[in-house]
Amino acid sequence: MKRIDRIYLYVKEQTENLTSSDVSFGSGLTTEDVSKALSIQRTNASKDLNQLVREGLLEKTEGRPVKYVDKTIFKYQPLSKPVKSYREHSLLEEHTTSVNPIHKPTKKFAGEDIFKGMIGSTGSMRTPVEQAKAAILYPPKGLNCLITGPTGSGKTYFAHAMFQFALLNHVIDPDKKLVVFNCADYAHNPELLMSHLFGYAEGAFTGATKAKEGIIHEADGSILFLDEVHRLPPEGQEMVFYFMDHGTYSRLGETVKNRRADVRIICATTENPTSSLLNTFVRRIPIIIQLPNFIDRPAKEKIDLLRVMISMEASRIQKKISLSEDVVKALIGSVSYGNVGQLKSNVQLVTARGFLNHIDQDELTITIDELTDSIKEGMMQLASNRDALAELSKYLEPQMIVTPNEPLVTIQSDSYELPYNLYEIIGDKAALLKADGLEQEVINNFITTDINVHLKSFYKDHGFTFDTENKLAEIVDQRIIDVTKEIYNFAKQKLNYNFQSNFIYAMSLHISSFLKRIQNGEERQHQLNENIKNMVLDYPIEFETAQEIKRIIEINYQMKIPEFETYYLAVLLISLRENKDAGRIGIVVAAHGKSTATSMVQVVSQLLNVDNLRAVDMPLEMQPKEALRQIVNVVKEVNEDSGVILLVDMGSLATFSDEITRQTGIEVRTVDMVTTPIVLETARKTTLIDTQLDTLYDSLKNFQGYAEIHQEREIDPLETWKKRVIIAICASGEGTAKRMKEMIEAAVPPQLGLELEVLPLSIIDMKEQLVAIQEEYRVIATTGITDPKIAAPFVPMETFFSGEAESVINQLLMDSDIRVETKEMDEPTAKKICIDYMEESFTFINPKKVIDPLWEFADIIRTKLDLRLDYSFYINLVMHLAGMLERILQHDTLTLTEEELSQIPTDPSFEVVTSAAAYLKQLIKIELPMEEVYYIIQLIKNTQLNQAQNTEDTLQSIHKEDTLF
Repeated sequence: MKRIDRIYLYVKEQTENLTSSDVSFGSGLTTEDVSKALSIQRTNASKDLNQLVREGLLEKTEGRPVKYVDKTIFKYQPLSKPVKSYREHSLLEEHTTSVNPIHKPTKKFAGEDIFKGMIGSTGSMRTPVEQAKAAILYPPKGLNCLITGPTGSGKTYFAHAMFQFALLNHVIDPDKKLVVFNCADYAHNPELLMSHLFGYAEGAFTGATKAKEGIIHEADGSILFLDEVHRLPPEGQEMVFYFMDHGTYSRLGETVKNRRADVRIICATTENPTSSLLNTFVRRIPIIIQLPNFIDRPAKEKIDLLRVMISMEASRIQKKISLSEDVVKALIGSVSYGNVGQLKSNVQLVTARGFLNHIDQDELTITIDELTDSIKEGMMQLASNRDALAELSKYLEPQMIVTPNEPLVTIQSDSYELPYNLYEIIGDKAALLKADGLEQEVINNFITTDINVHLKSFYKDHGFTFDTENKLAEIVDQRIIDVTKEIYNFAKQKLNYNFQSNFIYAMSLHISSFLKRIQNGEERQHQLNENIKNMVLDYPIEFETAQEIKRIIEINYQMKIPEFETYYLAVLLISLRENKDAGRIGIVVAAHGKSTATSMVQVVSQLLNVDNLRAVDMPLEMQPKEALRQIVNVVKEVNEDSGVILLVDMGSLATFSDEITRQTGIEVRTVDMVTTPIVLETARKTTLIDTQLDTLYDSLKNFQGYAEIHQEREIDPLETWKKRVIIAICASGEGTAKRMKEMIEAAVPPQLGLELEVLPLSIIDMKEQLVAIQEEYRVIATTGITDPKIAAPFVPMETFFSGEAESVINQLLMDSDIRVETKEMDEPTAKKICIDYMEESFTFINPKKVIDPLWEFADIIRTKLDLRLDYSFYINLVMHLAGMLERILQHDTLTLTEEELSQIPTDPSFEVVTSAAAYLKQLIKIELPMEEVYYIIQLIKNTQLNQAQNTEDTLQSIHKEDTLF
């Protein structure tokens, strides 16, 4: 053992049980004490003791003689009191802090100036602020208003700011509170929703034993904030706008609207009001406040918003926080759909991780290494938008330094605010684990899980939703089902016994689940249970079979499967062989509605052939007591002495578990927000041996659905020596394809230009040429008017023309897994893509003048040929027609053979194209040559072929559903 380690262990041993009071009265070890006890020269002892102080392991007191103690007695007091000591540096500082507590300054504004502290109040938020003031101050009773904006843009925060503004300007009494109601909470229960809004009369429905006031009554004299108002059913909107008009309402069960209330209403929605709300409702809201997207806000505002959020975290931990320029860029660039709310969530995550890694330091310095991979990608996102990066760079400094207690405007905590002090939890847990003797690296890994819980909470609503009629082929990828059938045949032959009828379903779901986890880079939450490992070793043939199954999966998906998954596969094989009629965990599904729970249970029971499920349907008129009685009965019925999982949809059902356990003595765990996939996963896991109730409950809380698994393509070693190409496909191989070639090559970094070629290709001889191209080149992507269905990603051509060419090409050149999301397209967006393309590509045509005639041409073709509405077709055809016009004006039309010319009049779509050409001639006085007509017909044929193939795929999918049972 090194000398310094001996010194540290000795000091820790001698001082770790001291209290802060002991140290203040002189306890601790001097250099002389250490030197004598360990027989070390005094100078060496002094040198090592000071080194241990610098490393943050020991603390030294001030005064003479200097004494050394284990730092944990200052830093942590686990479980005895809230952890504050991670902010402290010495006993003296602790005493000073307790005598002079820190008061966090809050910037205060008088009267109407409350909005002046809001970032962007003179910039992007200027119009919303002026509208908000007008809505509050307009005589005599203000104006109702609707706040619109995307998720995370700050609608709730803005509503609270309006309420504060009303208070400060004495528009409402100081004792009033803002009443908040989220319409989404009861969107599927209109009656329940209306009873919450307006209240109900005695006897209005079964169980209404006494009258109850609603939130309209509660908001009398104040402001009612209706969040997610688009979730109000039409009848609910009608009742609200009647109240807006007359100020009167009736409770549920009353016929006369004779109740009055003076309520100002602020609504909020993420949707387009004209499409999601009744016109009669929207007309009664005179002020619509549109909050800006984060990405549309000026660079200075983005930096200011980030600084405010960092300042809030600095005040919580009472430490100075500094961020490098790259960290600032990454955090700002990481904001996608989540807007300001997502930025706040990311800031909290990054600060918490940095705090954990530097818990003993006086200052928190966050570098790029502290960031998660998803936040680091923000730098790439920002780099792909050169204009935004250039604007941001004007205001960036090498470091952003934020000190605690910087003046802030405190309006109201928002929905992205944690309801607890995350740093106190980190400090307390770190103290507890350190006291147990765990190494710092182990402690960090352990607590990172807690931090990530917060991150997941922001993304929790982005999972899959399933209809109750969905079958296995819709839940997992068809390829997994095919591989599972191969596994079934192999296992049956290898083990020489039959399996239960649910083998395909259970094994498919299991493989889908762990492949998704591997592809996402996630590890199992719990290490392999030693009991499971020992049990599997008692089944050597099944274990050997599981190893072979693992190899089958690895070969099919070209990915490495962790060794421990072999044990879980063996457990599944053993479980599926034996019909476990005893000892299983029971499952009860309870949901509001006449048949909601029954439908889910029927689907799962048939898919997995299990009988440990029961359903309890709860019509809205059913009293809670009756629901509890029925659930208690089925819990008793399904219990096999291993406990029961209760899967519920919402409301009071989630609180029943304790009462059920009290009445029956059966352990019950409740999981809410039930869906068919959750019931499937629960049923699948209850069939496994050694499944424990709490283990199952924990796994269900983190269940994310079954996702499609993408096979990783195995690349021939010789392919890496081939030149990389992107294939651009259009009708003729001349116009659009050549323009795409120019655009793609312009976006390729100069140093890589020689390594990439773009090959334009005509759809006519595409199949023949593709074979030759693939032999000579390494195709890294295809684009254009059709997907040739080869082993390379297809990038829709509109993606290149919408300004994303450079980022997509960068991903392709880096051999990353390219995933191009198909954005929802509408007519204005499609037209803009066409206009931008024409402006960049052509000289003689005026894009803004020809867009409408060309669009009408495409519309005639689609309507008369009964093609499905697809804006990609419009874009493809309009771009081709634009190139045609340019060629005609330049007297440079395409050429055909005599045989090809003779085929044109016989084509079924010839007459439709001719009529559309006649229409075009009337508008722009240009006649279409037959050569051009030929290529238009080829483009139409390709579209018809693609749409027919999609229809056939859909029919096959439906047929597959029907044959599952």
